[in-house]
Amino acid sequence: MTEAVRLAVDGIGKTFERRGKPPVEALRDIRMTIREGEFVSIVGASGSGKSTLLRIIDGLIAPSAGVVRVDGRPVSKPGRDRAMVFQQDSLLPWKTVAENVAYGLTLAKVPKAEAFATAQKFIDIAGLKGFEQHYPHQLSGGMRQRVNVARALAVDPEILLLDEPFAALDAQTREIMQTELLSIWQATGKTVLLITHQIDEAVFLSDRVIVFSARPGTIRREIPVPLPRPRDLELKRSAEFVSLVDTIWKLIEAEVRAGLKEE
Repeated sequence: MTEAVRLAVDGIGKTFERRGKPPVEALRDIRMTIREGEFVSIVGASGSGKSTLLRIIDGLIAPSAGVVRVDGRPVSKPGRDRAMVFQQDSLLPWKTVAENVAYGLTLAKVPKAEAFATAQKFIDIAGLKGFEQHYPHQLSGGMRQRVNVARALAVDPEILLLDEPFAALDAQTREIMQTELLSIWQATGKTVLLITHQIDEAVFLSDRVIVFSARPGTIRREIPVPLPRPRDLELKRSAEFVSLVDTIWKLIEAEVRAGLKEE
């Protein structure tokens, strides 16, 4: 893996002003770097600002303090160097799989033949060959999320941002999608930042796991994941894997329990 820094988050803070109510500080002094081709996950209690940070990195909202840089360039708005995959698939129901995957390219005025040739490449990588002419309602939840990932990759971003992409899936499908995502990542070599509440998912997928505190979100600790690749689901039964999951859970357990009492 190259040591080139792809993403740098330097002193990011975010406070939301509310009319007639006290402001809410979501993030405080977040500093981290992600190297080219690295897979990094962020975990933490609900409300710790994880998704807010992802939206700042994507350029969807502005920080109150600090700066995000991609390849040394400050981020001020969304761009093709970043692509976001959200919790719920956002596929256009009247378009086929091929049309959905090619959608970002066609918006960018890429010639139709080139756009669909590129879409086909990522349809194949995502394991969707043969479903090009299917519509979203004809696909399972897991397949729709694979279309979402393929669409994000088709625009050739430098960084893939994943905001709980498998949260809506059942437990069995979620586990299979984790292995599918690893296969796609290994085939494309993209830099990935994943937000997840599932600690075992973070450990299974990642090179490093960044643990957030409760609001305002700060980085409590960074946990390297020195488990060998390629990985399969059997790895989750190993003592090394269980130990890493337990270490991370102990860091956030009290905050998660406190959050449950507040609900």
